[in-house]
Amino acid sequence: MTGYRIRDWDAHDRPRERLARLGAQSLTNAELLAILLRTGTQGEHAVALAQRLLRDFGGLAGLNRVPFSALRRTRGVGLAKAAQIKAALALAQRLRLAEWQERPSIHGPEDVAAMLATEMAALEQEHLRAILLNTRNHVLRVVEVVRGSVNSAQVRVGEIFREAVRENATGLILVHNHPSGDPTPSPDDVALTRQAVQAGALLDIRVLDHIVFGAGRYVSLREAGLVAFAE
Repeated sequence: MTGYRIRDWDAHDRPRERLARLGAQSLTNAELLAILLRTGTQGEHAVALAQRLLRDFGGLAGLNRVPFSALRRTRGVGLAKAAQIKAALALAQRLRLAEWQERPSIHGPEDVAAMLATEMAALEQEHLRAILLNTRNHVLRVVEVVRGSVNSAQVRVGEIFREAVRENATGLILVHNHPSGDPTPSPDDVALTRQAVQAGALLDIRVLDHIVFGAGRYVSLREAGLVAFAE
């Protein structure tokens, strides 16, 4: 594969043609990303640009985490390409959530991590969310409770349960992220969780866990024994 333009390559080597002929599984991450980018920059075809982005940002996970503003300022990217990359990654995250919503139930924190860890780790500020569950622990919705500092003084417990009541949820799991990358629960995390468990008991909505995500790691407050949760 030579030349600065992919259209100068042999047709059998071009990513789009190979995808059509052999399927997406036959392409590398760089080739799939190049299809999104469509064009490269001066002296650098789209696959080379994609390889550079993956290398400089630490792979797909790094591209997911990098702020939009920083990505669009990268040489060869700009507004349109940055939007295409972020949109594709967001669709992948939503597909993962949709697939989990079709599954029968959440069995433990590892299921929650499989569903949300990638997205939560990419957030630049703290987000507190609630996974709403039915009687079989099937996911009804994932709702955002608050964005910003997550602590017991600033989060109104009523906000945690508002959508749960509307959905007739019988249980929920709290999740939030630590942008620092360290998922160790803070005293405020523990205090907020205890308040939520107590309020949930009054509303007959079980609070089953609170999971804190960091960079590639998570902590379940239930597994850590920090709070007495509903059974």
